[in-house]
Amino acid sequence: MHNRLGRGITKAMRMAAATCAMFCSIAQTQAQNPALQEKLAAIKQASAANKQALARYTWLEQQTISLKGDVKKTQQFQVQMVNGQQQKTELNPQPPAQPSRGLKERIIEKKTEELVAYGQQIGALAKQYAQTDPQALQQAFQQGNISMQPNGSAGTVGLIIKSYLKPNDSVTLVFGEQNKALQSVKVATYLTDPSDAVTVAVQYAKLPDGTNHVATMQVNGVTKQLGVAIQNSNYQPKQ
Repeated sequence: MHNRLGRGITKAMRMAAATCAMFCSIAQTQAQNPALQEKLAAIKQASAANKQALARYTWLEQQTISLKGDVKKTQQFQVQMVNGQQQKTELNPQPPAQPSRGLKERIIEKKTEELVAYGQQIGALAKQYAQTDPQALQQAFQQGNISMQPNGSAGTVGLIIKSYLKPNDSVTLVFGEQNKALQSVKVATYLTDPSDAVTVAVQYAKLPDGTNHVATMQVNGVTKQLGVAIQNSNYQPKQ
């Protein structure tokens, strides 16, 4: 009995050692990939500088929430960066609707409110991916979760990142090497549970002074067939 127990412990220790060796090997391989390390450093440096430049601006954001292509709500916001975070003020907010007397109307109103709230949640989640997180990038690199995208367009570098902000999420990031700016981000993630899938597609554009910004963002709550379209425009220097 003692021999069987001893063999079991030895086997478990060997499996643990093999697992540790595998992860250590991945991390070591990443550390020995100077090309990937160089690209990652350029992305982090450009994103940090751009975040400071964007803080000098205020802009308009239009957010449209739709269900199966049917628009449920459209809002406009004045946006600016405060302490590194977006601060939004709604423009021309609509007054709260008067409570409906009929049961059917109340059910429709409640359902619409729930969908709008869900749309706002997935929209906020998408913005976390649209603004690169240097610490999350570095952690993903150290864990061997970043690879270079093959056959990318000339003058760009594509990175595929796994488990970036959430376990088992996936991010494809395209960075322009000449203009040192993000060009696009595509994300497959989820809100609170992996079954609640969310996809995000972000396109970036440059202002005349070279500041890079999110031009458009399309967010889809796959299960609920709910979409959130975000468009940014009218960038003005702060007074």
